[in-house]
Amino acid sequence: MDKIEISGIRRIFDLVQGMSDAADFSLGQPDFAPPERVQKAAIEAIQGGKNKYTVTQGIPALVEHLRAYLARTAGLRKDGGIIITAGSAGALFLTLGVLLEEGEEVIVPDPYFVLYKHLVHFFGGTAVMLDTYPDFRIKPEKLEALITPRTRAILFNNPVNPTGVAYTREEVAAIADVARRRGVQLISDEIYEAFSFDFPHECALKHDPDAILIGGFSKKFGVTGWRLGFAAGPRDIMDKMAMLQQFTFVCAPSPAQVAAITALDEDMSSVIAGYRRKRDLVVEGLKDRFEIVAPQGAFYVFPKCPWGDDDSFVRAAIESRCLVVPGGACSERKTHFRISYAQPESELRRGIEILNKIARR
Repeated sequence: MDKIEISGIRRIFDLVQGMSDAADFSLGQPDFAPPERVQKAAIEAIQGGKNKYTVTQGIPALVEHLRAYLARTAGLRKDGGIIITAGSAGALFLTLGVLLEEGEEVIVPDPYFVLYKHLVHFFGGTAVMLDTYPDFRIKPEKLEALITPRTRAILFNNPVNPTGVAYTREEVAAIADVARRRGVQLISDEIYEAFSFDFPHECALKHDPDAILIGGFSKKFGVTGWRLGFAAGPRDIMDKMAMLQQFTFVCAPSPAQVAAITALDEDMSSVIAGYRRKRDLVVEGLKDRFEIVAPQGAFYVFPKCPWGDDDSFVRAAIESRCLVVPGGACSERKTHFRISYAQPESELRRGIEILNKIARR
């Protein structure tokens, strides 16, 4: 535990609780309500007595519905395993808990989701950082150069939190090729797969059938508090993860599992289109005063601080009632900051105005 730091993102989130009038760009939490049919399914599940433990792997109806969905959209092979987890964070915890031996290495592209480095350390591993600056894209030759005899896994995120980068089919194929050729486990966190704005999302399982896919329902359906995710991949690994889940999370929340069956059939295209507009609004609003790599997915922008380091710039933003996350919370560098544009457009416009004013200092 001494190797784990308090999340810089959660520190900002805690600060928000006492700032009701701030423009909040801090937390990656969708601003839309779950579809009505999904809400109704959850209510009916609760009222219908679906409030007890489920089997650890997840209720069979959801597992089979998800299997069909992933076979169609992600290339999951027939003999692949699936486990329903307590959020995608739970899936990552179980994956690394099963795979890592003390002293083994996990390659983590930098910038990264804040959880990655700390989970690797928690399980006794070493996080080997793959610098992706300045365009935030993984270069296969740089990835391969970091592989050593102690490399156990590559932690791939697509689309990426915090940069908003989304990878093309060719790029995913190249990354998967490195993992296959070098015998390294590819872990592909695709929790933002629905939020790919400029080209179709490409799942790593299509290029490496032995990859582990991490996904969930939280972002796509606006149910972050339901804590419902999944992992899919080699059946022997999924079986070990189910065993570990028996002694940790036990099972994912029962009513949420029932409602997720309905969620998988929901068309969220209009919501995604709205987030594409928000992406364009933020990039267009900040591009004249900030250095920005235009994002293609998720709901984040990762601008470079126009002056100072991330701590000083974020401090100035907070003093001006605009909440953003310092880049050092999700990177080894302190040169950028993260914006989550999962907010109403009126709030985005207010925050853009504040940030532009601060940039002129």
